[in-house]
Amino acid sequence: MNTEPIIAQKAPLPVTVSEGKTYFWCACGRSENQPFCDGKHKDTGISPVKYTADSDKKVYFCGCKSTANSPLCDGTHNKL
Repeated sequence: MNTEPIIAQKAPLPVTVSEGKTYFWCACGRSENQPFCDGKHKDTGISPVKYTADSDKKVYFCGCKSTANSPLCDGTHNKL
């Protein structure tokens, strides 16, 4: 079982989210629908992270999968 996330990209993924809508962020890095889960985490031991938007706005989802503020980017990609 591969329990380490894969870096999808070393930059955040900007997404305009809608208030009240729930999103599932890919935490494993294997999804072909970044930054969202497409089920490829099966057998990795890594689960997607649920994010519900509190307002209509642009957010920056983590692309490197190393953020301490999942699912949002905290700048960790600058140190990779």
